[in-house]
Amino acid sequence: MGDLYALDFDGVLCDSCGESSLSAVKAAKVRWPDLFEGVDSTLEEWIVDQMHIVRPVVETGYENLLLVRLLLETKIPSIRKSSVAEGLTVDGILESWAKIKPVIMEAWDEDKDALIDLFGNVRDDWINKDLTTWIGANRFYPGVSDALKFASSKIYIVTTKQGRFAEALLREIAGVIIPSERIYGLGSGPKVEVLKLLQDKPEHQGLTLHFVEDRLATLKNVIKEPELDKWNLYLGNWGYNTEKERAEAESIPRIQVIELSAFSNKLK
Repeated sequence: MGDLYALDFDGVLCDSCGESSLSAVKAAKVRWPDLFEGVDSTLEEWIVDQMHIVRPVVETGYENLLLVRLLLETKIPSIRKSSVAEGLTVDGILESWAKIKPVIMEAWDEDKDALIDLFGNVRDDWINKDLTTWIGANRFYPGVSDALKFASSKIYIVTTKQGRFAEALLREIAGVIIPSERIYGLGSGPKVEVLKLLQDKPEHQGLTLHFVEDRLATLKNVIKEPELDKWNLYLGNWGYNTEKERAEAESIPRIQVIELSAFSNKLK
């Protein structure tokens, strides 16, 4: 009957960490101009470098802003508004982000929706002013563009990225047009709900269902839903996950840890 692939975007198809980190620094300067007044390019580069290490904790883009400010607070004690920054390391962020995030949101008096809007607006502004450098700060993983172009399976994108950005990158870098109705981006609801929606569509009855993700926590959420038992689950080992998470995934019978070349071959 054929296959249906629901694919995460960042960390499965596209390495957007460079772009999201730079956009987060731009947005953080807009949101907290006083804190960034004395920040020079060396410190900015350090923050962007550290962002590549802590990227596995990010579920939704706005969290990049929080991480940028938190990293700055670990470096400059005088601007600290939250006690969690003291003595915090990148390993500490990787281990405890779920506990840290609500504490800093409260300490900094931040609103999630406002940060989401700001992050999107900063990206839109960058795209409008200089599309070439915005595109250039992203890259598709090797072999993925061709795999998408020649895919014999039905492809859907299921991502927490704003859909317009995923669509632009697919078009501009991969040279692939995926209709917007097949892109479920930020605001489409939790991924588990999108998977339920996809499996229930009349035209998908009888298809073999595959979900490829780079966040172990998301795959564990799918496993908790008995309705989603039909989905074959894959953790991409090239994406934004840690060695510890990959080892844990190996121990879960429902999850296949997959390599990039095997993933590209599956799509074709």
